[in-house]
Amino acid sequence: MTTAASRRSDRRISPVFLGILAVTAVTAWATWTGFAEQPGIAVFLFVTAAWIVSLCLHEYAHARTALHSGDISIGAKGYLTLNPLAYTHALLSIVLPVIFVIMGGIGLPGGAVFIERNRIQGRWKHSLISAAGPLTNVLFAVVCTAPFWLHALDGVPQDFQYALAFLALLQVTAAILNFLPVPGLDGYGVIEPWLSYTIRRQVEPFAPFGLLAVFAVLWIPSVNGVFFDAIYGILNSLGIDDVHRYCGQELYRFWQGTNEFCSVSR
Repeated sequence: MTTAASRRSDRRISPVFLGILAVTAVTAWATWTGFAEQPGIAVFLFVTAAWIVSLCLHEYAHARTALHSGDISIGAKGYLTLNPLAYTHALLSIVLPVIFVIMGGIGLPGGAVFIERNRIQGRWKHSLISAAGPLTNVLFAVVCTAPFWLHALDGVPQDFQYALAFLALLQVTAAILNFLPVPGLDGYGVIEPWLSYTIRRQVEPFAPFGLLAVFAVLWIPSVNGVFFDAIYGILNSLGIDDVHRYCGQELYRFWQGTNEFCSVSR
């Protein structure tokens, strides 16, 4: 029998997540104050830690919505603790997205929590569970861009502005990629409950390869150009200009050396 104490422990925030949150706070302070001798290192640690926090919140949103929709097994799996080590595929959920940020500056959707869909009744609930994750990225993007579209940048250090701009880029790319109606991504999960049984069965074998297919298509220069033009257009509409976006990514890649243009901008 499940006790009240065990149920509380199922929902207690993990020390692992609190540690990541602490790293985010400390490196945000270092970026803001210019405490680090090399600002790029502080920006790198801040954006990476904040990105992992957003990944944890993304998966928590899926899990929490599933819990309230009827899957009471979620707590026992550890998904409500925000511990990234509890996810079904920690490599896909945390390590791979971080590697893609470092290599290409793109917010890779992670695959993570196992939801017992047979416990959940109603197509709208299934759709909402799938949408909850990328909607978290949208909310995160709104928070990161708020100082820009609210014209509240007075007193905000330039390096911190650059870091927020790059973090916003990651959130926007993650939201858009996740919302693509491709098998294996959350966007397909939103529409899947509304498809016929025959179509779902035909599409099911392709789900494990959906994300790989997306990145294969994005490897095509013309498609890649259209995709990032759309990303940059969204960022511009939210008040983040090309200089902030570019310098944020350049500062993040501190190992490439100091970019004189961004140094002058500061």
